[in-house]
Amino acid sequence: MTSQTTTSKPRVAVIGAGSWGTALAALIARHGHPTVLWGRDGDIAAAIDARHENPRYLPGIALPDALRATTDLAAALAGADLVLVVTPSHAFAETLRALAPHRPAHAGVAWATKGFEPGSGRFLHEVAEEVLGAGVPLAVVTGPSFAKEVAQGLPTALTVHSDDADFAQSVADALHGPAFRAYTGDDMLGAELGGAMKNVLAVATGVADGMQLGLNARAGLITRGLNEMLRLNQAIGGQPETLMGLAGLGDLVLTCTGDLSRNRRLGLALGRGQSIEDAVREIGQVVESVQTADEVMRQAERHGIELPISSAVREVLHGRITPSDGLRQLLAREQKPEYPNDLFG
Repeated sequence: MTSQTTTSKPRVAVIGAGSWGTALAALIARHGHPTVLWGRDGDIAAAIDARHENPRYLPGIALPDALRATTDLAAALAGADLVLVVTPSHAFAETLRALAPHRPAHAGVAWATKGFEPGSGRFLHEVAEEVLGAGVPLAVVTGPSFAKEVAQGLPTALTVHSDDADFAQSVADALHGPAFRAYTGDDMLGAELGGAMKNVLAVATGVADGMQLGLNARAGLITRGLNEMLRLNQAIGGQPETLMGLAGLGDLVLTCTGDLSRNRRLGLALGRGQSIEDAVREIGQVVESVQTADEVMRQAERHGIELPISSAVREVLHGRITPSDGLRQLLAREQKPEYPNDLFG
């Protein structure tokens, strides 16, 4: 980050004008940072500038007057001290390639995107390192957060993980405010795994609730789902405490129980007998779990780890089994100790 005067705050470019990008841009602008939000849709950008509202993704929620929006990527990045990418995971690499020529040399890049690179299964920090090159500070912003509540100014806590402690602190400083707590950490691997995998497990709990299986079943799925996250996290080299915090348990509980979660709503629809095509169409936004389930299981198979809940979700999302079949498979598994060897058994 460049040195700032004692009175100025770093300029922030937020890339992606969906619900989450808009909410974070509004939050940062309210904290006094000069903030520009970039998106592809000219009508949305014009509405944010003129009416201070994102009518498609956050209708009826007032955005700060100071927030500017544009469809000009070079203009959005001009003079930025911090770049925050908030796009779906399938567009992450493309977005980085587009912004790379316009990124000011001193500006670090953070992202609030959850998931893996489709097809390769790479973690997003691996993609960012390849596209942006060595020496660019990188950070992931993750944790339990619904865009609508952040945009409304409701209390929220997130965490920022980076290999660069100073950059993590800079990102956290931009986010932290009266109703928003931002913590820091240094485990990008574990933080990204938690943010991606919870979407798959939210489908499982949504299916159970859609089938009206009760609160006991929901609690059991969340707990055993956390165990799956911890075991895979250990195998890839993440820190266990990361997944016991905001990036793991916090995000998992929110996404599995909150009806603002697109992935939970997908599971609810499937549990009620709706087709996946109809469910995704009704939700009207990207549902990350559809692609993430494949990548989670690719990681599990690479490391020889059994993830029965995640596996069942993948099979249901591909239409190879019904939700009822998935439930029967899980219930038919052999009885065993909860932790055969240790926490990660």
